[in-house]
Amino acid sequence: MSTAEQMKAIEQLKGKALREKFEEVTGKATKSNNRPYFLRQIAAVLEQAPAAEKPARAKRAKEPKQRDTRLPAPGTVIERDHDGKKIKVTVLDDGFRYGDQTYRSLSAIAKEVTGTSWNGLLFFRLIPYARSEQAAT
Repeated sequence: MSTAEQMKAIEQLKGKALREKFEEVTGKATKSNNRPYFLRQIAAVLEQAPAAEKPARAKRAKEPKQRDTRLPAPGTVIERDHDGKKIKVTVLDDGFRYGDQTYRSLSAIAKEVTGTSWNGLLFFRLIPYARSEQAAT
């Protein structure tokens, strides 16, 4: 099948089917629904590939998630007093333990404790609270 014939068939695809064809041809995973972009990218790959050979889907290796440098080392216990209660959180490799539950973020723990959305790093005082300076009059 020629590139033009392949593109005519691909142009008939809708939504999820087009996105899956894009991922198959380009090897790029996406959540986008940008139809013109998909068609341009697929056409570019098909024009470069030999007509008899179907492009192989490239496997993307997941990059390991970089740990936030502002967080203490795993195993560290962070303590904070809040409303007369001592909050103790243990830093894990992949989250935080508070009480008998594991949380993905310090912000989730801060919200659990206070009932209000907080930046977890600020709540546990791992970063300084930046106060704006008032203009002198």
